[in-house]
Amino acid sequence: MRSTFALLLCLVCAQAAPAAKKPPKTYSIPLPPATDYSALDWLIGDWSGKTADKSPSGQVQLSVAYDLDGRFVVLREKVTLAATDATPAVNESWMGILSGGNAPNDFSLRVFSTTGFMTRYRVIVDKAEIRFTPEGGEQPPPGWLFRRGLARMGPGEVAETVEAAPPDGSFFPYYSATL
Repeated sequence: MRSTFALLLCLVCAQAAPAAKKPPKTYSIPLPPATDYSALDWLIGDWSGKTADKSPSGQVQLSVAYDLDGRFVVLREKVTLAATDATPAVNESWMGILSGGNAPNDFSLRVFSTTGFMTRYRVIVDKAEIRFTPEGGEQPPPGWLFRRGLARMGPGEVAETVEAAPPDGSFFPYYSATL
């Protein structure tokens, strides 16, 4: 009986010993490097203003903020333009998610609009100027292209320009505003 008890005790201890020595398995997912958005620091904040002289009369409100621990930049804009002989009145809001691109100061922007369109832009930052070049998207306006530009005019002042191109047409000035 003693030998059976001793054998049983050895077996229990032998099974417990290796389990106690194994460290717990730790899983981790490597994170992508954070994007450097410092070239956009001057644009972060809330901006509002009116369209310029040769544009349809209207209001523009732009909000730009870091989001999700600074890994993305969110742009939100509301544009209200009066009707002209060539264009209908506009009351549109859009939200864009800016993420890192393939090179410094090269970014990608996915835009979602109250019109239901979803477009993608390549964004190039060159000091005090930001250019938004259309690159299609999941549901862009059929045949139409819109390119944008933002330029820092001085402390607290930004100029926005938007150009539009109809299907098979050339770009024309759509509106510009000082924010």
